[in-house]
Amino acid sequence: MTTPQHKIGSGFGARSTADDVLRGIDLSGQLAIVTGGYSGIGLETTRALTRAGAQVVVPARRPETARAAVGDGVQVDELDLGDLESVRGFAERFLASGRTIDIVIDSAGIMACPETRVGPGWEAQFATNHLGHYALINRLWPAIVPGGARVVAVSSGGHRRSGIRWDDVQFEHGYDKWQAYGQAKTANVLFAVQLDALARDAGVRAFALHPGGILTPLQRHLPKEEMVAFGWIDEDGNPLGEGLKTPEQGAATQTWAATSPQLDGMGGVYCEDCDIAEVIPEGANRPGVYSYAVDSDQAARLWTLSAGLTGVNAFPG
Repeated sequence: MTTPQHKIGSGFGARSTADDVLRGIDLSGQLAIVTGGYSGIGLETTRALTRAGAQVVVPARRPETARAAVGDGVQVDELDLGDLESVRGFAERFLASGRTIDIVIDSAGIMACPETRVGPGWEAQFATNHLGHYALINRLWPAIVPGGARVVAVSSGGHRRSGIRWDDVQFEHGYDKWQAYGQAKTANVLFAVQLDALARDAGVRAFALHPGGILTPLQRHLPKEEMVAFGWIDEDGNPLGEGLKTPEQGAATQTWAATSPQLDGMGGVYCEDCDIAEVIPEGANRPGVYSYAVDSDQAARLWTLSAGLTGVNAFPG
């Protein structure tokens, strides 16, 4: 498969922080939207972009909690990605403001939750992590295109747990929380691949990424015993493993993908550790992305499915 998935030697790495990758970059006059920008790596992303001069808008399912977390200088609005009417409402309010968007970072997400249904019975991880963000970007398109924005989808190495289950996307025939998470994270990558293909001629580029292993509120649905078994924490709840990143380091790759001039003229790729990742064989246990997650045919197929499910498509025909 011919792919732009090759390292570029960015000079950054797994221990780089969001502030490191923004050093020397002035975002004054730019507007960024960061979903999930009030918790975990999303909050660190919001803080770093703000320090670099950007105006940041944080759409949040819990606006009061978000306001307390981000403090003054960051606009908070209401958005529940699992509710398409909430997505529409946020987008309409933003578009009515007449502002244009320079950066969108889709950082919000849920992981390995108990079986939950939202909307018309959709599986919650696919609906929240993928379909909500799909609808959001398509509805915000009139504000995204004028500034030639970058759109960044926060995926995960968890994409390796499952490709798209085309015969049972909504897990109507048996639920597995980790397979559902893997499918949703694969969907995040495929979304970026297809958005970039559709939008690059308009000057909009899209990226997906694995932020690394970070202990954040994303793990809230996991019992302690499971995290101990994974080697993430000890019996007392203390973090384990040299591979874990701090939230500041975890925010780096999405911040780099959203702002780095090293990526000018590029897009539609999956990044990790502040560089473009290599494609690796399925089953390989090393950094990289599985080919099914960056496959252009599957990306186009997922876009068509998502458009049908949500009734939203900024690129008809």
